[in-house]
Amino acid sequence: MNAYSKYTILKQTFLISAGKLFQNLREAIAGTGQDFTTGRLGRAILLLSIPMALEMLMESIFAVVDIYFVSKLGPDAIATVGITESMITIVYALAVGLSTATSSMVSRRIGERNNEGASLVAFQAILTGFIVSTAIAVPGFIFSRNLLRLMGASMMIVEEMWAFTAIMIGGNSVIMLLFVINSVFRSAGDAAISMRVLWMANLINIVLDPLLIFGLGPFPQLGVTGAAIATTTGRGLAVVFQFYLLFNGRKRVRLAVRHLRIDWKIMKTLVKLSIGGIGQHIIATSSWIGLVRIISEFGSIVVAGYTIALRIIVFALLPSWGLSNAASTLVGQNLGANKPVRAERSVWVTGWVNMIFLGSLGLILIFFSEFFIRLFIADPSVIASGSAGLRIISLGFIAYGFGMVLVNSLNGAGDTVSPTLINIFCYWLLEIPLAYFLAFQMGMHENGVFSSILVAESVMTLSAFWVFRTGKWKLKKV
Repeated sequence: MNAYSKYTILKQTFLISAGKLFQNLREAIAGTGQDFTTGRLGRAILLLSIPMALEMLMESIFAVVDIYFVSKLGPDAIATVGITESMITIVYALAVGLSTATSSMVSRRIGERNNEGASLVAFQAILTGFIVSTAIAVPGFIFSRNLLRLMGASMMIVEEMWAFTAIMIGGNSVIMLLFVINSVFRSAGDAAISMRVLWMANLINIVLDPLLIFGLGPFPQLGVTGAAIATTTGRGLAVVFQFYLLFNGRKRVRLAVRHLRIDWKIMKTLVKLSIGGIGQHIIATSSWIGLVRIISEFGSIVVAGYTIALRIIVFALLPSWGLSNAASTLVGQNLGANKPVRAERSVWVTGWVNMIFLGSLGLILIFFSEFFIRLFIADPSVIASGSAGLRIISLGFIAYGFGMVLVNSLNGAGDTVSPTLINIFCYWLLEIPLAYFLAFQMGMHENGVFSSILVAESVMTLSAFWVFRTGKWKLKKV
């Protein structure tokens, strides 16, 4: 075979492969009816992970855009967002925990070819999420100033920027429902729907942010309060769209009047699974509150730098969470279809891909940390503090990329207890004491806090690897 023939064959092979890749990408974004318990595993991972990663990427853009506009108002406004979001992480923990239980049960029902059962689970999850979020909203709105004081906010923030906190906590129902309903779509295999819903929410927020913060055109100038209104409005309209799709869509999970009833057996199972999922996320996120409380001792400048660095880190992590969500869905559906070997293989493949992806992003953040912080603020003190935190935390990305896939897969299998125990050790018994020791006893200040995050996340990955290798998660029934 001459050189020209070899070139022609290679060219044809490349064009065929590129054509198939483009076709898969288009199908993933448009939505697919693919059965994820059969066929090529690589294609299944691609079809699920692409819309999930794009969904999380949009959430990342939202987080960065929000703080970009708020940063123009100064360090106090940034600190207000940072302190409030450290409290809102409790809401996220509850939402993610309930979503974890929902995903586990819905994916199992889909794997069992029981779409009716999946729809009934979906309504019980929505009802539970609404009740929990309402119980948080009322006291959170009323006592928002007190909460800011407890978190060490300055009097300026407490007296003039408390409305941001009141609106964000008072409107937390839209966060809860957005998470829970999107988990229904994702775990059923309709990841493209979740992607579109989040795009809608964040595009509305991106448009409203500058209008309400700076008072452009006919809109009032509301400052940091405008950011809270924009965020809540965008998410609220997205939830309305979710309900429309649930009742009028033609996907795997569809609600009807017969599903609008309380099923105590399903709700009990949901709550039981949620306890582990909620517990592990409360442990992880409450540790972030503890870290903010320690960092606040070093002043608003340091808190501002930490808040910007954290937003950039979230931007990097959320697409990776999309990949780990794909592994969770594949685990649940394949265990439901009685295919544990396929379930395990999907985790290893997704884990390696995520580790390479997040590790590469980590290197970029390490070498260009000051550049990324400077995109948000010009204050040299904030840039110095934020870039140091960004560099230190990013060192652990390569390990954490694999760890988040392992933890999400355990949750997807219905084993929420093991990750909870891992979180107790890594975040409560290790991270918080280590942060305090390094910051104050060793004189490392905020860099000690950043270093404790790096250590805790690395130990979490090693622990999750050991638990996953035992294989006990394959025996869970949900």
